[in-house]
Parts: sequence; C-alpha cells; structure tokens
Amino acid sequence: MTDTPEYFPSRLDRIEQIMLGLAERQAHTQAQLDRTQAQLDELRQEVRGLTNNVDRVLARSAILDDVLLELRDSHETHQRNFEEHQRTTNAALQSLEAILVQLTLNRS
Repeated sequence: MTDTPEYFPSRLDRIEQIMLGLAERQAHTQAQLDRTQAQLDELRQEVRGLTNNVDRVLARSAILDDVLLELRDSHETHQRNFEEHQRTTNAALQSLEAILVQLTLNRS
C-alpha cells in the first residue's frame, strides 16, 4: 500500500505548516522591528532636544563667563578709584586740618 495514513500529515501539509510558522515569526519580528524603530526615532528626538538644551546652556555659560570677567575688571577699577579718592580725601582733610590749626593759632 502506497497510501499514507490519515493521521500522518503529508509533506505538503508539513511544508505549509512550516511556511505559516515562518510567516508568523516574520510578522512578529517585523512588528518588533517597527517598535524598535519607533523607539529609536523617539530616542533621536530626545537626544536632539537634550543637545539643543546643552548648546543653549553652554552659550549662556560663555556669556555669563564674559559678564563675570567684565564685572571683575570693573570692580578692580572701582576699587582702585575708591582707594585713590580715599587718599585724595584724606590728603584734603589733612590740609584742612592744618589750615584750621594755623587759623586757630593765629587767632589766639
């Protein structure tokens, strides 16, 4: 007898089952790839956003560094001017004191 028993699937049936299984796995794999691609796209967007934020922070930091240098220079200039004015004021006060002493002595 060359007939195959009914409880044994034919080679064609087995090939069809294998092909269906492969198609299901391929569809599942494609779905995973699609999800992974979507996650990568989202991650790229987040990285772009973070990069933009970092660029803005670094630019602001550079500006603030320049401002701090200018403030430091300005403070030093003001400090020198204050000290010079203090010396000038002290010298003027000493001169006035000497004049007052002279005037007081001359009146006596």
